[in-house]
Amino acid sequence: MSMGLWKWVARGAVALGLATAAGAMAGPATAQTLRMVSHADIKILDPIWTTALITRNHGYMVYDVLFAKDADLKIQPQMAEKYTVSDDKLTWTITLREGLEWSDGTPVTSEDCIASIKRWAARDGFGQILLKATSDIKAIDARTFAIVLKEPFGLVLDALGKPSSNVPFMMPKRVAETDPNKQIEDYTGSGPFMLKRDEWKPGEKIVYVKNPRYNPRNEPPSMLAGGKIAKVDRVEWLAIPDPATAVNALMAGEIDLIESPVPDLFPMLKADKNIALFGWNALGSQIIMRFNTLHPPFNNVKARQAAMWALAQEDMLRAQVGDPEIYKVCNAPFVCGTKYGKGYGDLLIKPNLEKARALLKESGYDGTPVAMLQQTDLQSSNQVQAVAKQQLEKAGFKIDLLPMDWQTVVSRRARREPPAQGGWNIFFTTNITLDLDNPGINAYAAGTCEKAWFGWPCDPEIETLRAAFIRESDPAKQKELGYAISDRLVDQGLYAPVGQYKAFGAYRKDRLSGWLAGPVPVVWNISKK
Repeated sequence: MSMGLWKWVARGAVALGLATAAGAMAGPATAQTLRMVSHADIKILDPIWTTALITRNHGYMVYDVLFAKDADLKIQPQMAEKYTVSDDKLTWTITLREGLEWSDGTPVTSEDCIASIKRWAARDGFGQILLKATSDIKAIDARTFAIVLKEPFGLVLDALGKPSSNVPFMMPKRVAETDPNKQIEDYTGSGPFMLKRDEWKPGEKIVYVKNPRYNPRNEPPSMLAGGKIAKVDRVEWLAIPDPATAVNALMAGEIDLIESPVPDLFPMLKADKNIALFGWNALGSQIIMRFNTLHPPFNNVKARQAAMWALAQEDMLRAQVGDPEIYKVCNAPFVCGTKYGKGYGDLLIKPNLEKARALLKESGYDGTPVAMLQQTDLQSSNQVQAVAKQQLEKAGFKIDLLPMDWQTVVSRRARREPPAQGGWNIFFTTNITLDLDNPGINAYAAGTCEKAWFGWPCDPEIETLRAAFIRESDPAKQKELGYAISDRLVDQGLYAPVGQYKAFGAYRKDRLSGWLAGPVPVVWNISKK
């Protein structure tokens, strides 16, 4: 997706009646509640423990970040007031803004941020690479700390400004010192909203209220950067898993916004004069199929290759998205149309069943059913499984399709036991292209064994390439390394790209204004009439 299209969508926000920069700093005149339907119910609230996008969205409600990307895709200070880099490029010194407080009234300190960075880096693939290149993270004073590197690492800001899962959200030290492999239980943040934990009812709703101690930046909001002004006093995320029911509720005025209505219902929404569709994520998202490399059959690379030669993206995208104007067939792991978006001919586009069957036979597959998880309530990736099942079975796999809600998938995918003992073989998920178009950021491409993203592939060769990519400063050599990483990823079948699609939301234009374009559906800056 071109930068021009991104700017077109940003300008389109004005045409839709969204807030101008001048109005962005005004607060709500009266107490108001924004009622919305998110893309999934939420049951896990730790955005470091899981990469689930619904939990990431929760993170943006209650936490803030040191750096963030603006509408021009430039990384800007957020909680940070400033930063400096030493002449040898080994010491990055970051100073926090004055007056930052946690929602419990205690000041945000350097020690909080150091602990937060360390916990995030223990879970996130990009964070792991940063931490490996770091010799120390030390406090200088209450508002200043330094990241001291072992060797130059040109992507420090890219890591700390990572826009999607896992996002390096800042938390109080007492919370950030929680074992990274355990979920936090304290949700104190310094973001624009606070969680009303006493009103959280999984399967029904989760509630947030305006954080009176939040200290926004003075400049207007720009995508994920700038002043994050909460213009409503209360936000309710309602769990309405049936898409038609959610749309009817929007049309009846019972709710104000739907994050991701299904494209099949767009004509109904367009016909209502009080409702507008908004392409909040024009750069789009990528759907992927992830293999569990710990257990048969996908602990054998031949089986992973066989699965990839059996798949056809078009059929899956047609089932999931429907409208060809919204989706794009693309077999480039690092996203089509980007610097590192190398394609691979017919792979994942036109199935080669003869080749798939031969590879499956070479793998020694014994016919044991493959446990494929299906998130029935996640509209971004809940229809691809049935199609993939048919395609894989044509190649000789036996597929056991296991329907469950998304939060159960999120919990189950973290289990390393064999499928027969509650584990899994395949699941599908989505992420924004801004987190996937760079081999250094893309968590799916990590081959760091037990530290890798769910599926836990072990591949020292791809890690050597990724380390060289991170260190390389010459653009031409870096592109060469990026292509080499892509080649290795495809050859080893770390995951299978299913294609790309753009995200649209629907809102009551007779009530709301201020929805910001970006890769994440944020609700700060939204006003209710």
